[in-house]
Amino acid sequence: MRLAKYLGNLGYGSRKQIEADLKRGRITRADGSALGPKDSAAHDDLRIDGEPLDPAPGMVVMLHKPAGYTCSRKDYGPLVYDLLPPRWLARKPALSSIGRLDADTTGLLLFTDDGQLLHRLISPRSETAKVYEATLARPLEGHEAAAFAAGTLMLKGEEKPLKNAVLEQTSERSARVTLTEGRYHQVRRMFAALGNHVDALHRPGFAGLTLGDLPEGEWRLLAPNELAEQRSTVS
Repeated sequence: MRLAKYLGNLGYGSRKQIEADLKRGRITRADGSALGPKDSAAHDDLRIDGEPLDPAPGMVVMLHKPAGYTCSRKDYGPLVYDLLPPRWLARKPALSSIGRLDADTTGLLLFTDDGQLLHRLISPRSETAKVYEATLARPLEGHEAAAFAAGTLMLKGEEKPLKNAVLEQTSERSARVTLTEGRYHQVRRMFAALGNHVDALHRPGFAGLTLGDLPEGEWRLLAPNELAEQRSTVS
């Protein structure tokens, strides 16, 4: 692939803009040698104004999503993409979230431009584990864990029961829930089916990954070993 097209797919501008940057000598190898429109170079050997490129295609990003942000590219109010580098929105293939969190839910959200990985992780057949911490309006009554684990719980308006889920009570009014499904507002609706209400919801874990000490509103790239684990899990 020619440099202008490759860099354009990474969001660095139109082909015309990039060809102009090549002529100005802004795009070089790591050793500083200039590159022309017909030259080629490995991703890690490319520099623009002396700086390494953004991540290569196949990137996966972890974001600690704050409350109030919508998992959409076009909507009213703050969007999760506002928290990422603006140039990443121009990448081709597009950078997309792996599943969604509703605006009021905080926690771990992944993004990737690897369509195959995205679709495998969100496929119902993958049974990707999702861990949630729920703060409830009323005290737990003790029967919730058995109800979640039974595989017979029905959500309002649906005809198919939920798969079994694991509930661990963490305080009088809080619980950790692990799911392998991804139905619309599932955790909130599960507690509603048992007569309770979720006041706050946080997702600290997804697909075996955890937020760790990643601050709210911040992002990081998955490390090579984390990427390898995700790809081996879904292959």
